[in-house]
Amino acid sequence: VLLLESGGGLVQPGASLRLSCAAPGCSVSTMTMAWFRVAPGKEREFVAGIKWGGDSTSYADSVKGRSTISRNNAENTVYMQMNSLKPEDTAVYYCGADTSRQRFVSRRSSYYVYWGQGTQVTVSS
Repeated sequence: VLLLESGGGLVQPGASLRLSCAAPGCSVSTMTMAWFRVAPGKEREFVAGIKWGGDSTSYADSVKGRSTISRNNAENTVYMQMNSLKPEDTAVYYCGADTSRQRFVSRRSSYYVYWGQGTQVTVSS
């Protein structure tokens, strides 16, 4: 499974970004897809996920209410809309795919067996 992230960039606090994770040739509806991020000097942390087969989602408290994860099955792409960005959102954002078909969205990176290359998000004035 090849995952291709895009949409990162340098933005000012309060701005919005939409991150994309494309999985060419794969059906994202059959996998739980999630976004994680790695900030400078910190470990990888769960940001948001969407469960396979449906629209059940899960968010980290740090982004809840500011971010929305969604999936376009026809395009085999997962999106994460991020609004009201803060400097603490600065990180490399990675898309991961969990093929185990669990009944929940796991927040543990070890469940995700496929990863993209990451896209940098920098929030600074």
